[in-house]
Amino acid sequence: MGHTHETNKNGQTVEKLHRKKYEKELAHLQGELVRLQEWVVHEGVKVCVVFEGRDTAGKGGVIKRIAERVSPRVFRVVALPTPTEREKSQMYVQRYLPHFPAAGEVVIFDRSWYNRAGVERVMGFCSEEEAMRFLRLVPLVERAMVDSGIILLKYWLEVGQEEQTRRIESRINDPRKVWKLSPMDLKSYSRWYEYSRARDEMFAATSTDFAPWYVADSNDKKRARLNVISHLLEQVPYESPPREAVVLPAREKRRGYREPDHSRRYIPAKY
Repeated sequence: MGHTHETNKNGQTVEKLHRKKYEKELAHLQGELVRLQEWVVHEGVKVCVVFEGRDTAGKGGVIKRIAERVSPRVFRVVALPTPTEREKSQMYVQRYLPHFPAAGEVVIFDRSWYNRAGVERVMGFCSEEEAMRFLRLVPLVERAMVDSGIILLKYWLEVGQEEQTRRIESRINDPRKVWKLSPMDLKSYSRWYEYSRARDEMFAATSTDFAPWYVADSNDKKRARLNVISHLLEQVPYESPPREAVVLPAREKRRGYREPDHSRRYIPAKY
């Protein structure tokens, strides 16, 4: 039968989340995301969701489960590459602005302008003065976003030291995950407490009443996914828009159509 309980980060015994239950709950939540999507389009709502956290915290896994059953025309995932020399010369948040949502869109940032408060600050890619200026000014930018009608949600996925080590070792040893591991990840791994201090200062400066940080325990990936999606759905006051019943129309008549005789290039049926 296997164990039916496991221990969380606080040493508490919790019921093990079995795959069937996880998949059932995820399917329900993804159905609700579809309802949310229809309402966002119908009402012209603008939603912006930011995901931050240490390496291996599970940002990509949560985002994948949010986006996999909805339309990419409505739910857009933004993961910007390293800034170009031109972008480095711009106002810092400038390269993020074009990606903000318009009416009927949900934009999800897989890492965001908060790079400056985290990896850039810890790894020395910006000066301490630039980091402090960012922390001082970003609430003003987010106030403008919210005042423009954007629903702004900011999630920090929190993973513990032991679990992060286990996940990084998994990336090293699993050929399916090796692409996730970069030299920067290894440097970041060694600076746990510098990241902790940077995170704490980021929360203190930028968790505001109009754009608070929401923290999710991500030591259990499955639970984290369900908890974040459930919370996201609670933050957006959606309703099911009016919808006509779907009836399949009758197919047209053959009218003499015949399949051509020439052979098609079917792929080998190996499975």
